[in-house]
Amino acid sequence: MFNNDQLYEDLEDRLRMIDLEEDNILKKSEQSFQTVLQAINQLRDDLQQKPLVSQNDEISFFKEIKPKFISKLIYHLSVFNIETNKPNGGIKVRRKYYQNELDKLKRYFDNNLEFYRYYRTHSNYLDHKYFVRGKQDIRLTLDSFFFETDPNFSTSHDFKVSNILANDLLNVYLEDELNKLDMRDINNGKSQVEPKVKLAWTDSKVALIELMYALQARGVFNNGIADLKEIAAFFEDLFDIDLGQYHRTFLEIRIRKTGRTKFLDSLKESVIRRMDEADEK
Repeated sequence: MFNNDQLYEDLEDRLRMIDLEEDNILKKSEQSFQTVLQAINQLRDDLQQKPLVSQNDEISFFKEIKPKFISKLIYHLSVFNIETNKPNGGIKVRRKYYQNELDKLKRYFDNNLEFYRYYRTHSNYLDHKYFVRGKQDIRLTLDSFFFETDPNFSTSHDFKVSNILANDLLNVYLEDELNKLDMRDINNGKSQVEPKVKLAWTDSKVALIELMYALQARGVFNNGIADLKEIAAFFEDLFDIDLGQYHRTFLEIRIRKTGRTKFLDSLKESVIRRMDEADEK
């Protein structure tokens, strides 16, 4: 039985760290794409070294294993393309753009409804045609690009499964972006006195979250009675930033193998260097 569990777990770990450390969506997508591509190349090499010995193994690989990897590739490439092509304009323009992207996902669903139903209901009566190499049948709604793929690493429908999984991720991404626009629209309606100088947090979100937990642990706000939710809301409002699931991010910081307080350590080094430079003047 072909086993790729460790390869996929390592990929997920690397993607999580990219998500935590990189805030720029284009850089994040590009780094994630390259990381997934490396994992897919490793998966292909593993398959060459350990050929599938039975039809059941082959079906499992092309129906369940390979699509997990390819879907990540499709997702990060799609996010990169979506954000690269995003038009300049206000909230209304961007909302329409993201909604159009959601409509594209629905059209793909409508155009592949029969296979969607087959896959989502865990059917298997056509697996021997869909997920076995060399069994392509023009009557089974083949994508035209299939004939340009590597016949040793592709079946007629494994890419459709990858698209289904990627579209699930894209749907969540687009809905999240629309929700952010809705919240920004609401906040723009509030009367606020803008400070003369607007400061933007330009380091990573994970760095701000590390600082936030440190300040809360030190008890520097409201004589130590301010909780994390209040502090997070304050930072989000102050810097116009979405800290997301900061509890999960803190968990990722805690399980770092090295440098659990990487940002705080860098702060200490920076201020000591500043002092040393001032002493030399």
